[in-house]
Amino acid sequence: MSEFWLISAPGDKENLQALERMNTVTSKSNLSHNTKFSIPDFKVGTLDSLVGLSDELGKLDTFAESLIKRMAQTVADVMEDSEGKVQENLLANGDNLTSFVSHFEWDMAKYPTKQTLVSVVDTVAKQLAQIEADLKSRTATYSALKTALENLEKRSTGNLFTRTLSDIVSKEDFVLDSEYLVTLLVIVPKASYAQWQKTYESLSDMVVPRSTKLIAEDPEGGLFTVTLFRRVMDDFKTKAKENKFMVREFYYDEKEIKKEREEMTRLLSDKKQQYQNSCVTLKKGSSISRDHKVKGAPLGSPTRLAAGQPDRERESEGEGEGPLLRWLKVNFSEAFTAWIHIKALRVFVESVLRYGLPVNFQAVLLQPHKKSATKRLREVLNSVFRHLDEVAAASVLDVGTKPTAGFP
Repeated sequence: MSEFWLISAPGDKENLQALERMNTVTSKSNLSHNTKFSIPDFKVGTLDSLVGLSDELGKLDTFAESLIKRMAQTVADVMEDSEGKVQENLLANGDNLTSFVSHFEWDMAKYPTKQTLVSVVDTVAKQLAQIEADLKSRTATYSALKTALENLEKRSTGNLFTRTLSDIVSKEDFVLDSEYLVTLLVIVPKASYAQWQKTYESLSDMVVPRSTKLIAEDPEGGLFTVTLFRRVMDDFKTKAKENKFMVREFYYDEKEIKKEREEMTRLLSDKKQQYQNSCVTLKKGSSISRDHKVKGAPLGSPTRLAAGQPDRERESEGEGEGPLLRWLKVNFSEAFTAWIHIKALRVFVESVLRYGLPVNFQAVLLQPHKKSATKRLREVLNSVFRHLDEVAAASVLDVGTKPTAGFP
């Protein structure tokens, strides 16, 4: 499990002092790895707009986290036959999530900083809303398909009393197109096979001698055929029931049987096509944890990488994958990158509200080395930045003192 803290502290002219102080105090006890988290300058706007954005970004942060979790779980559901490959298909801009977060770079093309903060936030919100709407539509279709297939599979795997018989019987088992004769299917307990063979001809008048045949078995009993005249069918059913033989209501209709078999084949094919067994990864050698956590905080990175190839352009790289899996991979990347941009926006807005204008703060990304060290790390940070206001000293940023991402 990878965990990050995103914090900020007032900066100096070079915006280096906060990072240097952070490295000094955390390196003594090997508490965390710290890197600069670059956030561009935005058009600040009014204080009222910043306060409103603070609330809106908090809600958007929670929404984005929930959406990402649902998408990750859907990928796992779709890849049920290749569960071990799920993690390598959850990427951001073609990179594993840990690397993307640690090398985050603001995407100027998607979210131009020339726009107002309100416009940037609105763009991100609309993007995530569209992804969620598409996710609901696509997963509803997939769920309906999966449910229909499961229902058919249940009918094919039950016992002789409940399962479909279309894949068991054949045309040769029945007397068809006869005005007078009919073939019934009877379930006989295994312990009663001998009794059936001795008595079935005398259960009713007009039973065709030596017409019974065992055509299928399960652990409890067997399925026998018996041919008799139609006029005594009801009487035969009554007598059979009295002897603990159950007549299965079944009419052999070749067209219906063929239709049912074709439906099963079609559903299996449709379900497989949503995923397909060739799970092409976007980047060879990538691996992630589905338990990544990102914490945001204004109190204070490795070298940044380029934003990389746009997700939409990479959609064609998933050739060999089903449409649902391909869509999930592309849009999981979109949603995750949008979420980290939301984190950056929250740090910017909260830092300006806390430290005032002109904008001068340093955002730092901390990756605690051990989960057991997080309490000590928080104590060290609170001690170092005690000179800040009481609110900042009491809490390492209210942007997110609790985990804001955990993939199922």
